[in-house]
Amino acid sequence: MLYPRIIPCLLLKKDSVFNTLNFHKLTYIGDPINSVRIFNEKKADEILIFDIDASIQNTEPNYNLISILAKETRMPINYGGGIKNIYQASKIFHHGVEKISLSSIIFNEFNLVSELVKIYGSQSITVTLDVKKNIKENIYDIYYYNGTVRSKEKLVNLILKLEDAGIGEIIINNIDKDGTMRGLDLDLVDLVYNKIHLPLTVMGGAKNHEELRNTFTNYKDISIAGSSIFLFKGRLNAVLLNYPSNEEKQFIFSKI
Repeated sequence: MLYPRIIPCLLLKKDSVFNTLNFHKLTYIGDPINSVRIFNEKKADEILIFDIDASIQNTEPNYNLISILAKETRMPINYGGGIKNIYQASKIFHHGVEKISLSSIIFNEFNLVSELVKIYGSQSITVTLDVKKNIKENIYDIYYYNGTVRSKEKLVNLILKLEDAGIGEIIINNIDKDGTMRGLDLDLVDLVYNKIHLPLTVMGGAKNHEELRNTFTNYKDISIAGSSIFLFKGRLNAVLLNYPSNEEKQFIFSKI
């Protein structure tokens, strides 16, 4: 049986790993190469690596670092940040990355999505959408450029457009839950779960193994990604990279 994926996420800023709280407060974690090695040893299903500077500062992806990380890892890498054209995507794939994640660029160059799908296949192209709950209107607004610009697109409508464009996976990250470890936004999951046919990965607020277990029990074919849950440990949230062991995975997946 193929189980859902549990995916650690590393946020890169100035070539170091940081954790964020609601996309603002930054906590230094460490060196990305050592971080990848640790998740290798812990046999993570996959790893998300997002450069949170590249798009907003309009800089190129750090191809040298991407190459080193790809050589170090034995798990699939999904890389996002600063991808604005086919040439950049090509260089990233050339260095051994299995998937790329588009974000800000889709709001300015949507046609790039289908162009990349035609060249590299659906399985290699994902899109990450950062959202906030609009309490007044009871909807989820989409933001880009690290949560600084609000899109006029409607969440489900945009996901369906991306599905038609052929992407292989959608990642939805709740900005208000980011870094809190206070629980995933299951209302957000409910909103999109039965309306789309794409593989869905949710991020933002994952807190413990019991929550992972309950979420996978109710939504058997989604994946869960997170940063804080895999970077901090214990009552004082000490920096300690962690990932479920085989025994812990048996507990998490016991009701599927």
